[in-house]
Amino acid sequence: MSEGNTGYQIAPDGSFTAPLRLVYPYSRTVGPTYGRFFDGLVDGRIEGTKNIAGHVFVPPVEFDPATGAALTDWTEVATSGTVRSWSWQPSSYEGSPLPHAFAWALVQLDGADTTMLHAVDSGSPEAMHTGMRVHARWATERTPGMGSIVCFDATVAEQS
Repeated sequence: MSEGNTGYQIAPDGSFTAPLRLVYPYSRTVGPTYGRFFDGLVDGRIEGTKNIAGHVFVPPVEFDPATGAALTDWTEVATSGTVRSWSWQPSSYEGSPLPHAFAWALVQLDGADTTMLHAVDSGSPEAMHTGMRVHARWATERTPGMGSIVCFDATVAEQS
């Protein structure tokens, strides 16, 4: 592997690794749309907003991205879905969702037309693949927020 003074690495297979620290040094209220979404997660329910064409947005959006119309129609989606894209996180860090390596993935839940970013606990990058089926692993104690879903796990069919 080669490494420059910026901390990035390029492996012999061409894969790229770079350090990243994402920080939001402010707080804000979530408002009624995300408030409802987060409250649903506490109850083990995942909901999204639906536009007039029937497209379901999870996480929910307040306004239709195509028309700008306010979205007030809600629908529940499944707690399982399909990995559409992913990236491996080789180690845990302060505040990470899992205490070991995991994947960040865009998961399209069954019944949704959009993807949701969350952690997938697959054990290794070799076990990850686009198109794999996953299901939510719920936190034992839930509070309003994305932490109510610890991560997504491969479904039983994927593990056999």
